Amino acid sequence: MIRGALLRTLCLLLVIVMACPLLTGQALSEPKADKGKPTGGYNLYFGDLHTHTNYSDGSGVPEEAYAMAIKAGADFMAITDHTQIWNAYEAWVADEEEWELLKAAAESYTSKKFVAMAGYEAWLLANCGELNVYNVPDLPPFQTLGYRYDRLANFYDWLAEQPGGVAQFNHPLYVSEDFMDYDFITPDRDAGVTVIEVHNEDYYEPSYIKALDAGWHIMPAANSDTHYPDWIQNHSMRTVLLAESLTPDDLYDAIRERRGYGTLDKNLEIRYTLNDAVMGSILTDTGVTEYTASIQINDPDGAGDEITKVEIISDGGAVVASVDTSGSSVDLTINLESEDARYFYVRVTTMSPLDGKVPGVTAWTSPVWTGR
Repeated sequence: MIRGALLRTLCLLLVIVMACPLLTGQALSEPKADKGKPTGGYNLYFGDLHTHTNYSDGSGVPEEAYAMAIKAGADFMAITDHTQIWNAYEAWVADEEEWELLKAAAESYTSKKFVAMAGYEAWLLANCGELNVYNVPDLPPFQTLGYRYDRLANFYDWLAEQPGGVAQFNHPLYVSEDFMDYDFITPDRDAGVTVIEVHNEDYYEPSYIKALDAGWHIMPAANSDTHYPDWIQNHSMRTVLLAESLTPDDLYDAIRERRGYGTLDKNLEIRYTLNDAVMGSILTDTGVTEYTASIQINDPDGAGDEITKVEIISDGGAVVASVDTSGSSVDLTINLESEDARYFYVRVTTMSPLDGKVPGVTAWTSPVWTGR
């Protein structure tokens, strides 16, 4: 069942027609089959895709982490301790024995009500960045350093060879130069890296936009990256996956298909389609120039968590639609017109206190791509 009752008490009739700015260049990925299943066919599952334990440089053990996440009401959580690829910090990384223990713990704590994910954070030093890897049964091979510009490309290619494996761009500016400006993209590499952290202690929306403009098909995530024994419980940010059911296969499918959003409000519900295609879809009719966005947002907390603004963002970070709203539930229909846009995603501003800070931008959805 989808969490909470979707209260469509505020119905705003909006017709906004705007042309998206012309952007040159084409995405390197080939258009894929339209995955535009009606959003009502998917449930919303709330969790965290980036956490640590003392298997690397965190605290506690996986069993404690999964148990706390379950107690906090999460639907899923991934433990992603550091693993050694190109660095010499052996005391900070999980080894083969710990990796096997983590996988066993994940299997033990997965149930009909919770999916425990076992992943790892691949260290790519010298300003190349770090990526989380999911749904891969083995640790990656240790690599010699080699030429700096080869490291990301080599890692992407290794990932592409792992059946079902997917990865996430972690905290883009923390130890990298935006992953070499999101260079080295090919269709196979694009299919492997499907998530980017839009929030991890800081806001990374400009990096999200840069990656989209470079041609990557990715969904935004908001994760804690906690290194303390406070998994889920003491954090309000969530990555939300749209899946048919709460099973590992369905959640990994949602990650592969980019069906999801990142939110700093732990229970904010967002449903977004463009021309009836759910967020994460790639439209197949590239001749279309008119689009209808359907957006439903609900905060079950009600008063105090009012939704104050809904925006649609396109190429280059252009705001192509902006609607001031009120109340804890909104239902919008927005018409768009563009001959050039390659993607449209939704950005939500609320009155929610964000990690104890001021209200503001709270959530970002995966785009719907036009196929151009």
